[in-house]
Amino acid sequence: MRRFFAVALLAAPALAADFHRHNFWVDLGGARPGGDLKPVFSDSFVLGFGYGYRLHEYFQAEAGLDTVFGAAGVREFLPSFVGDLRIRDYQWLLPMGGRVIVPLGSERVLFSAGGGGVYMRYGERLRQPFQYSTIRFECPVCLSRDGWGYYGLVGANVALDRAAHFRVGVTSRVYRGKTDGEPLGALPAVRTRDRWVNVAGEFAVSF
Repeated sequence: MRRFFAVALLAAPALAADFHRHNFWVDLGGARPGGDLKPVFSDSFVLGFGYGYRLHEYFQAEAGLDTVFGAAGVREFLPSFVGDLRIRDYQWLLPMGGRVIVPLGSERVLFSAGGGGVYMRYGERLRQPFQYSTIRFECPVCLSRDGWGYYGLVGANVALDRAAHFRVGVTSRVYRGKTDGEPLGALPAVRTRDRWVNVAGEFAVSF
């Protein structure tokens, strides 16, 4: 029995060398609000990115950022000496957690599921008239709200090359949490129970 465990410990590093530890991805897809957000927010598109570190062949720790564009429908303007500056709303979701990975075909196809905690922040931002200038306009009327929650995900991707450095796939994340703060669009200044269902195509680079 001792000999068996010794052989297993010696073999573990060799088995672990068959996968890439560093994983970066970019997501683009759709976001659907739910819970207390459903009557006042609308479906929108989401752009996300993240980084994951595979601690083990079957487990990855990760963090990312999903940005939802204009779900609250804010279309306001701030007068200035260069004209009216547009104000729009954004929703930022910062998931931090991990996932279990099931590889098939020597890492050719990866299925995954996981979850963790999420920081949720919704706010308004002023569109700057001079994108590549040091001149920046403040937005004294922009509002925001935030809170914490949790999320779960499922996903699958496939390698595009033999070395599995490049992958494409799809990932779905469900966020649940509570936010409060200032009113945003038609959302009043009360604490709300929020839900988001985000489904996105994914491009990943691993090494």
